[in-house]
Amino acid sequence: MSTEGRSGMLRRLLGRGRESGTGAGDDLAAATEPPDAGCTRIRDCCEGPRGRPVLRVSGTLRAVGERTVAGMPALHAELDDGTARLDVVWLGRRTIAGVEPGRELVASGRIAEMHGRPVLFNPRYQLQPLGQE
Repeated sequence: MSTEGRSGMLRRLLGRGRESGTGAGDDLAAATEPPDAGCTRIRDCCEGPRGRPVLRVSGTLRAVGERTVAGMPALHAELDDGTARLDVVWLGRRTIAGVEPGRELVASGRIAEMHGRPVLFNPRYQLQPLGQE
């Protein structure tokens, strides 16, 4: 293969990486986005015509406590984003380090409704660094 053919193939490969969103600069862009980028307001989290999509929400933990759900321990927290409140429940957990009132949290999962309130069970979550709320 000629040198020109190799460089053309390399350019195509490198160009494909940028177009598909896998370039090295994408990591930097994601790191500089605010933590609530792409989040849905809690008041807008309800079942729609397409069922229960996976949603991402962010807010402040207002209350955190232990409960029993179906005979097993559960950590219960109330997340508030200023538009509404959402119950977040981790089943099988009594505590999670850093999950405490006043802490900022971003969580994602499928939101259910129990007793007329939105609930997020066992979400993926990210605690925001202290002092940067």
